[in-house]
Amino acid sequence: MRIIFNGTSHGVPEHHRRCSSYIIEVGGSCYLIDLGTQAIEELRRRGIPIESVRLAICTHPHGDHTNGVISFADLVNWYFRKADPEILLPDERLLDPLKAWLTVTTNGMPPRGDLRLGVYSAGVAYEDENLRLTAIPTMHCVNSYAFLIEAEGKRVLFTGDLKHPTADFPAVAFETELDLIVCELAHFSPDDCIPVFDRTKAKRILHSHINDDRWGEALSRQKNAPHPYAYGEAFDGLELEL
Repeated sequence: MRIIFNGTSHGVPEHHRRCSSYIIEVGGSCYLIDLGTQAIEELRRRGIPIESVRLAICTHPHGDHTNGVISFADLVNWYFRKADPEILLPDERLLDPLKAWLTVTTNGMPPRGDLRLGVYSAGVAYEDENLRLTAIPTMHCVNSYAFLIEAEGKRVLFTGDLKHPTADFPAVAFETELDLIVCELAHFSPDDCIPVFDRTKAKRILHSHINDDRWGEALSRQKNAPHPYAYGEAFDGLELEL
């Protein structure tokens, strides 16, 4: 499993970080987790075929996790017509506006009949021969989720946005050995996270969705402190092989 950190910023893009977006490659296929920026541009830049994308899914409806959905769906709808991804959103109310946008931008033609737009809910939201994605509800907003990714014998937890680590950190992290946790760092300090992280069964923990202005000093301090797991931060363009 390869994870590409396409965007690691908090609610707005910064000069060195784009909004939340991750690309997972498994078995020759790609899976997009959050599209806060235009993931399709990163795929093209890297020479990754759009036809290899099997899934595009967002952890919750906020724009810094969904703004790239329109560009992705638009280009798959009219240009990359051999691509056949599932595009899954966390709220039914997002579907009709997306379909209307696609209709207007193609001069009144409705989205192609085989364009797979859908909604997911808690539980196993997606599964194929390569990967299983389980959606775990969080308290960040209406219809917000963390994602547990299982592929090639590895387990990765993307927390999405949380209310607070002590309130809604996914229980699976305390119950199951995880190869990696990708935890947001926009809404609370690293100091709030460490006592929770210490209870997990994670081999490695990386912060993403980072607000450097608010938490940069605390993050630097915690990165230099000893931890029973590998600890650090993600940045745009980071690639991990698990």
